[in-house]
Amino acid sequence: MPDPDLLELGWKSFFSDQLSPEERSQLQSARVMAVHRGKLAVAGSGLDQFITPSLPNSDAEEYQLAVGDWLLLNPATLQISRILRRGSLFKRRAPGSGRKLQLIAANVDTVFIVASCNQDFNLARIERYLILAREVGVHPVVVLTKVDLTERPDEFVDAARGLQSGLDVEIINARDPLSAGSLTAWCGIGETVALLGSSGVGKSTLINTLRDSQDIATQEVRQADGKGRHTTTVREMHRLAQGGWLLDTPGMRELQLTDAAAGLAAVFEDIVSLAQQCKFSNCAHESEPGCEVQRALQDGTLDRERLDRMRKLTAEDDLNTLNLDEHHARPQRRH
Repeated sequence: MPDPDLLELGWKSFFSDQLSPEERSQLQSARVMAVHRGKLAVAGSGLDQFITPSLPNSDAEEYQLAVGDWLLLNPATLQISRILRRGSLFKRRAPGSGRKLQLIAANVDTVFIVASCNQDFNLARIERYLILAREVGVHPVVVLTKVDLTERPDEFVDAARGLQSGLDVEIINARDPLSAGSLTAWCGIGETVALLGSSGVGKSTLINTLRDSQDIATQEVRQADGKGRHTTTVREMHRLAQGGWLLDTPGMRELQLTDAAAGLAAVFEDIVSLAQQCKFSNCAHESEPGCEVQRALQDGTLDRERLDRMRKLTAEDDLNTLNLDEHHARPQRRH
């Protein structure tokens, strides 16, 4: 019978199936609850403390740690024996000119893509998060906050739902517990929800409301453009009253798509389907005869801005994936 403490932390058969009999009897399972500079907050059965990780200095995913990871620890020394295989992993190309990947969160069940109903609402940004979620196979829910700032909330809902068929979209006032209660269906015992969204959209406010707490610092958005300042500085998991876990992440304005072909195909499934019906398999969807994409543009069933966004995101993904492959192919300098 699984330990109830582990079940509350999100332990599932996917993880227990990875353990050998020796590991079950000799090692302790623990989850990474927060990643700080040089230290990890971990929790397990009878365990809740900080540890100092001791893993090889490597860019490889199997040696990097992310909030939400499950670890096997030596119970005497609390040293990491190994990181269990992840059920899901959010990652991105690190901001700036570097080409290494940065891990964001592991073993997430649902992702709340948070956007605000003001001038900072951006369909292209929501699409990026959708692609990220679909790429790793995590269920996305678009959460529209600051409903009190608009007289036309339906326009924001319709715009978000137009991004993908069957997409879950919830519109709430993040300060109102009754309004935010519509999200609790995804926050049950042992469930892990990640929050993604740019600064100022109300992620920290939403966490405080769902936790019935004011522990998370919040900041006002700039009046000039509706954008916010970064509030969250570490990635960590927060316990919810419904028994689940909410994983907060710093605002990610530099989210770059890398190796996300499957996610792109899922989010732009309608355009992919049209392209497969073109007369020529190498159709560039410009002026070729028998192009179904151009036909859809002409009869109004496909929005040109949506096609342009897909082309831009696909080109970005192709470039970043190529650069990352080149980076991994280079010999690593030893210091």
